[in-house]
Amino acid sequence: QVKVVESGGGLVQAGGSLTLSCTASGPASGTVFYDNDTGWYRQVATKQRELVARFRTDGVINYADSVKDRFTMTRDKDRNVLNVTLQMTNLKSDDTAAYYCFVRHHTNGGSWGQGTQVIVSS
Repeated sequence: QVKVVESGGGLVQAGGSLTLSCTASGPASGTVFYDNDTGWYRQVATKQRELVARFRTDGVINYADSVKDRFTMTRDKDRNVLNVTLQMTNLKSDDTAAYYCFVRHHTNGGSWGQGTQVIVSS
């Protein structure tokens, strides 16, 4: 079973920076991670979950227009562990949301983390 855990959320002033981390881990044997749709998404309570940044099948990253040039996503993988990091700069009040990491893998299509809250105060 693949487990996905996010961390790094918190309270920050507008214009500040935060880095979110996501670690996905599975059994030492047989765990396979895929790029497509792996990435970060966010949700405000009254709205649907939306894309922040995701990897395409070819490894290229799609960013939401609202975060382009401010957020940077990277990943590194070592056998059965995948780390996906989201560096967020010049944060705005509209970035306030619960941030979720999604990891595509060989079991059931993929898994979501439990989410980490980001609050940007103006």
